[in-house]
Amino acid sequence: MAEPINLNKFRKAKARADKQQRAAENRVKFGRTKAEKARDILETDRAKQNLDQSERDE
Repeated sequence: MAEPINLNKFRKAKARADKQQRAAENRVKFGRTKAEKARDILETDRAKQNLDQSERDE
């Protein structure tokens, strides 16, 4: 005869595994390294500085 299983434990374990899988996919999709973030901040600062320097004085 088969071993009885607790369906609540099975359901919760499956939900946990699904959540971990979704989190792993999101880390790949949205995650950025510290260097990438710093580079983006540097680029926006340079663009802002260039725009400020290009402003016309009337």
